[in-house]
Amino acid sequence: MEVSAQAVMHATPVVEVVAAVIIQADGQFLLAQRPEGKVYAGYWEFPGGKVEPGESPMHALERELWEELAIQVRLAYPWITKVFEYPHATVRLNFFRVVAWEGMMIPRENQSLCWQLPQQVTVAPVLPANDPILRALSLPPVYAVTNASGIGIQPALDKIERALSQGVRLLQIREKQMAKAELKKFAGDVLSMAHRAQAKVLINGDLVLARELGADGVHLTASQLMALPSRLDPDDGLCGASCHNSEELVAAERLGLDFAVLGPVQPTLTHPGMPPLGWRRFAALIRGYSLPVYALGGLCSADLAIAQEFGAHGIAMMRGIGEPNESAFP
Repeated sequence: MEVSAQAVMHATPVVEVVAAVIIQADGQFLLAQRPEGKVYAGYWEFPGGKVEPGESPMHALERELWEELAIQVRLAYPWITKVFEYPHATVRLNFFRVVAWEGMMIPRENQSLCWQLPQQVTVAPVLPANDPILRALSLPPVYAVTNASGIGIQPALDKIERALSQGVRLLQIREKQMAKAELKKFAGDVLSMAHRAQAKVLINGDLVLARELGADGVHLTASQLMALPSRLDPDDGLCGASCHNSEELVAAERLGLDFAVLGPVQPTLTHPGMPPLGWRRFAALIRGYSLPVYALGGLCSADLAIAQEFGAHGIAMMRGIGEPNESAFP
């Protein structure tokens, strides 16, 4: 049973564990099969192991990957933290994305290894605690946000088309100033373009319109998030939410949303009166958090690496999408 990473019962002993999402440039990640003699033998999982007393999670990650796979970590980012109750133990899984390493992988514990793609996992069974991680891995690193009300509908469509050609695969239609009929037409055009490129589109704040147009989900405003008693029907697709503080992050986690967007990190025209969080405050707010989080506010694709360094899943951006020199994968 999965529980909130920030709301573990103090009476329950928690085993600290690190888990490595080792990712190749083509998006494939590594799964390892637990060998005979271990609990859940035969199940597939992300490599890792227990954090020793007095050891930091990063040091534990480096040690475990050397002991299990004979590789040395060169670049790893903190990512998601999940608390899971197995019948034999409660574990807090500190997931890291490992994007650079040295050495030839050797399965030193007689475990089988297999490279997989997020939406094409072919091995089974996978440890239950890893199911939400597989879903999170399917989320692209860049979340584009439309701005047709600011630049005009046709220029916005042109930018979206360029963004799709540059690799953007997740968009949010956020047009709060647009008239209903105009919004419906614009959203329909965006959906047609996006689906041709196998990209997903979420509608900001309007579940009825999202259902009517066959969108891929809905993006909740912060006020909608705080008023929602339970998560929307999973049949409505992806559900993300805008967050600006710890209370809103807790609400998104409690509802079990697919992701959160946190900002503004930098000064932004969208929220001119709101002081920016800065990267250190951003990192502090999402430390130990159980959902993927996109950083938002004054960012462009060149900021993706620093966002991930501070624990973000990726970046959300509005004005940078579809620019001639932009790319979803810097």
